Amino acid sequence: MKRFFLNIVLLFLLTAKLNAQDLLPFVENITKANYNGDNQVWSVTQGDDNAMYFANNHFFLRYNGVIWEKYTLPNKTIIRSVFADGERIYTGSFNELGYWKRVAGVMRYFSLSKENLFFGEAVNEEIWKIFKFKDKIYFQSFNQIFIYDGKNIKKLDLPSQISYCFPIDNKLYVASVNNGVYLYENGKFSKKSSWSLLENNIVHSIEFNNNKMYFFTRKNGVFVEENGVLSPWKSVLNESLKSELINTARFIDSNRVAIGTAFKGIYIVDINDNSYISINRNNSLKNNSVLSIGFDKENDLWLGMDNGITHIEINSPYKSFVDNTGILGTLYSIAPMQNGYLLGSNHGVFKYENKKLYFINGSQGQVWQIDKVNSKYVIGHNDGTFIYDQSLNKINNVNGGWKLLKNNFNTTYFQANYSGIVVYDNDSFSNFYKIDKLTKPIKNVAQNNRNELWAVDNYKSLYKIEFDDNYIAKNIINVTKNNGIKNDFNVKLFSFKNEILFYINNNWYKNNSITNKLELSEQFNKSFKDITGISSIDENSFLIIKEGLFYVVKYENNQFAWNLIPKKYYEGKSINEETKVLKQGNQIVINLDDGFFIYELENKQLKSQKVQIEGFYNSNIITDDTTVNFNQSVELNVITPYYGFNKANLFYTYNNSNYLPIENGKIILNNLDNGWKEITVYIRKGTKFIKLADYEFKVARPWYFSFWMVLFYILLVAGTFFLYYRWNKVRYLEKIKLKEEELKHQKEIIQLELNAENKIKMQEYEKHVLEIQVQTKASEVAGKSLSIAKQSEMIDSIQTIMNSEGNIQSLKSKINKVIKINSLNKNEWKEFEINLFKSNEEFIKALTAKYNNLTPKDIRLCIYLKMNLSSKEIAQLMNISYRGVELHRYRLRKKIGISQEENLSKFLMNI
Repeated sequence: MKRFFLNIVLLFLLTAKLNAQDLLPFVENITKANYNGDNQVWSVTQGDDNAMYFANNHFFLRYNGVIWEKYTLPNKTIIRSVFADGERIYTGSFNELGYWKRVAGVMRYFSLSKENLFFGEAVNEEIWKIFKFKDKIYFQSFNQIFIYDGKNIKKLDLPSQISYCFPIDNKLYVASVNNGVYLYENGKFSKKSSWSLLENNIVHSIEFNNNKMYFFTRKNGVFVEENGVLSPWKSVLNESLKSELINTARFIDSNRVAIGTAFKGIYIVDINDNSYISINRNNSLKNNSVLSIGFDKENDLWLGMDNGITHIEINSPYKSFVDNTGILGTLYSIAPMQNGYLLGSNHGVFKYENKKLYFINGSQGQVWQIDKVNSKYVIGHNDGTFIYDQSLNKINNVNGGWKLLKNNFNTTYFQANYSGIVVYDNDSFSNFYKIDKLTKPIKNVAQNNRNELWAVDNYKSLYKIEFDDNYIAKNIINVTKNNGIKNDFNVKLFSFKNEILFYINNNWYKNNSITNKLELSEQFNKSFKDITGISSIDENSFLIIKEGLFYVVKYENNQFAWNLIPKKYYEGKSINEETKVLKQGNQIVINLDDGFFIYELENKQLKSQKVQIEGFYNSNIITDDTTVNFNQSVELNVITPYYGFNKANLFYTYNNSNYLPIENGKIILNNLDNGWKEITVYIRKGTKFIKLADYEFKVARPWYFSFWMVLFYILLVAGTFFLYYRWNKVRYLEKIKLKEEELKHQKEIIQLELNAENKIKMQEYEKHVLEIQVQTKASEVAGKSLSIAKQSEMIDSIQTIMNSEGNIQSLKSKINKVIKINSLNKNEWKEFEINLFKSNEEFIKALTAKYNNLTPKDIRLCIYLKMNLSSKEIAQLMNISYRGVELHRYRLRKKIGISQEENLSKFLMNI
């Protein structure tokens, strides 16, 4: 129920006939946010430097197509008029007139009022118009004219209050507010009595064209004087203009006049056939009040508006239809009609005919494709397939007809749709059948062989359908799968020069009929990578969409010539992959989000493409004497003499880089290194880049490489070397001194070492001597011991003789005497024991430290054993028996804990 109600509402809104809508030239609205000024723009002119100048209330504006400049008068008064003559731009204000000149990249003001002092305190004159007449500059207020001859200013009083003055055909006409129009000749004002119709009418413009005088009044429309007779203008617009209030009017050329109104924007009227187009807030303007009209060198319009500025390209090869109401919706298909076009959008089918848009009842819904077949139109619709032939009829329920293709070899037609492909028998479209084996949504189809059809899925994959002679599908092949192409989303089909090309994953392929495999197309891969759309125009040309730009590509002389359609004509409105192109004669029609635009293919662009390059650094213009600091930024403004269609699409190279596009007339170079920088600007003509201008500037070395810094570095290096030399010399002398002290110290150390070594050697020598002495004493002791032992033995022997029987008394006496003489001296024995113990002092200490249970007798035995004396010798020294020595030795073994097998003497020697 809700859906039914919405459909009723839609039908109510989409009336059969909508408002008249013209094909409009390109309109560029410039708001005060762009130029950062005031609302009203009272006057517009173009200077010899090609810049546009505007009187914008408190501001004097300059625009060169790239940047806006804003200036004020010294007294800050409102600027009402502006006029360009040579290098001077004259402006008029309240009690102020003068001119501006460009000096060092900025506009400087020179007042003429102060020089001539003709504005007194009681004078209240505002200059509303400036013009040139007979080599003099005229400044016009509502009561007076000030005439400037280049040196002096002459003041001319007017016969009554006027609106404006108009220099026409070497005559000066003055339109009064109430008394009609005066002619100023030979220093006198004379009233034109034959123009009495103009009395009590405020004339805002007088134009002369084709021997006729046109008078544009504020509230009474337009009057025309021909052959001395003044009468109302015979135009269908004249009555409307009376209520819309004419503010200004200018002839564009001999056939067209622009009329600016207070309430309805601007009219462009063809005076030959009385046709016109209305450009207003309903279709393109930001507001409807036009205050002034100016022209540029392309003869395009510049409108000073009550709020902002409007640039209209009335002479460009571009025209557009834009539906700002939203009723049309997004346009997906266009088909030609006798007096217009049949349009298919997401809202349904519309007819644009004789400047009016009609909705075709019953067609509401998504339309994908409209094809003209003979005198009727086949419509691929979301709800089925329709035919329009003066009325709309649904012929089947085949939903979503994306593409209708005529069979190249018979009368049948193929239609790609949501559920596959259907085949119509002929152009009556009454009988059809579906290719049963293919049930995927097919977006596009193409044919180059009798029994083959190529088809592209709406999402992915490329298919080849093989037919028999009756066009019954025999085989359906997934071509991308068979060729091992994995990423086969969004495949595009394109037919060119009887060959079908496939755009898959950013590569162009063609089919090799011999191997039945896809192979890369060298020709297309070289030229058409990274595209988002392609659409055929005719057999030699097609439209390419790349990086959001439209290019018309024409194949001629075995080359592809590219022609860019300016981006401003479709920016933010193109629908990329759904872009369709319709060719009509020398024009192409391209669909947009909310309408379509028409573009002339063979357009005559003005030949002169001189460009001016202005460089700015730190907001100051770069001159021959300017040197840019290192690592800074430079902004280059590339200024062309044109603002409309003739404004070239430029490219540049920077120090021999690749060709780079110039965006919005600006080249910004950042982080510049030192040296000379060269920028070359080019225009692209087909396949060639043609040089237009060069620009050079110098970037200084970094501050740390400047002359004074280099001098500082030299002095610093020299000073460093000098200081290093001095330091090295001092260090060398200190090193020598230190070396001498070190040698002295080493000598002392060596001497000490020698002394120590000598001392050690002396000690070793003394020790050796002592050892020898000890050994000698030990030998002496041993010898003494043996001697004593022998003496004792001798004494024992003599004692034995004495005890023997004999009679020799005298011999006994002598023997006793010998015994007495050789008897052992107790002192001598005592001395022997002392020497014995002294010579073995270290041994005794070691022995007693290890065995503290030894008696002096044990120690004496150990000494004898260490001396390697036999038991017999020991027995004599110790005055005991041999068996006593053996027993003592046994007990000693027990005390020191060694076995009978171990040599006791050797053991003691090792202690």
